[in-house]
Amino acid sequence: MHTIEKLSLKQLQYFAAVAEYGSFRQAAFGLNITQPTLSNQVSVMEKILKIQLFERSRKGINPTPEGRELLSSARRVLEEAQGFATQASILAGGGMGTYRLGVTPTLGPYLLPHILNPLHDRHADLKLYVREDTPSDLETGLINGQHDLILTTLPIMSNELIVAPLFREPLKLALAKDHRLANKKRINRMDLLGEPVLTISEHHLFHRQITELCERVGAVVRRDYEGTSLDTLRQMVVMGMGIAFLPALYAKSEIRDEKELRLADVEGINVVRKHALVWRNTSPVRNFYKQLSREIRVIIETSLESSILPASHHRIGKRGAPLKR
Repeated sequence: MHTIEKLSLKQLQYFAAVAEYGSFRQAAFGLNITQPTLSNQVSVMEKILKIQLFERSRKGINPTPEGRELLSSARRVLEEAQGFATQASILAGGGMGTYRLGVTPTLGPYLLPHILNPLHDRHADLKLYVREDTPSDLETGLINGQHDLILTTLPIMSNELIVAPLFREPLKLALAKDHRLANKKRINRMDLLGEPVLTISEHHLFHRQITELCERVGAVVRRDYEGTSLDTLRQMVVMGMGIAFLPALYAKSEIRDEKELRLADVEGINVVRKHALVWRNTSPVRNFYKQLSREIRVIIETSLESSILPASHHRIGKRGAPLKR
């Protein structure tokens, strides 16, 4: 019997899961199977291929050089199989399936509540398994097959990905109620000269955006106090440790009134975050993702019209190249 006839999609799935988690125990938990079952199937696969796929040590599990060579192929096979099943299901009028959606922690929690229910109303059998990560890790995870699509902040650097812009999100200036600028009716960029500005930790893209903004207006980023999240950033502003720029959707979601701080626009500053839905250009269900991006964009522009700015009118392809109509 040929080797390919002895392999199963389930074994390929197990192989990819162990590589992703770096642990048999965690992979087994993620797959909802027992660890002995997982270990046995990977061992069977290694015997069929006559190749050791993983290097096992006290420090953990790592793919061998041969395993790394095969991993990308395994992921492509699994993606094609998922695409085949999804396309067949759509043609048969059945369920849409489950997709792994990666989101950024400064966007996902404040955007998803507005779009998930409308999407469920349109696609009752569509399921999204959501995981949070930083934009750079989301992009890497998408390329490596850990996500099916990602909802992230631009820019995207890889030419292996398709980018569909969704909307632009303004930033709001947050001030403590007793700050010297809190009662000023109109705040301009000159008012920020020398002001200490708080931001979240530097591994977030949002940190770099705020740092660049501060350099332009002459404000000073407080590197001795960095928040671990937007919530901690807000609390530090309330305590008078500095001012901060907060994404508009976060402000809309978490700041119901201005009793604890003031939110303001700054004249002369037009800073926005650009958000997009992104997927691999090789995905077998890329046409469905394109349709999904259009639906999400309409939902956002309809339900969040007062908080966001529309995306550019043209659609974006690989790394920002216009898609052909």
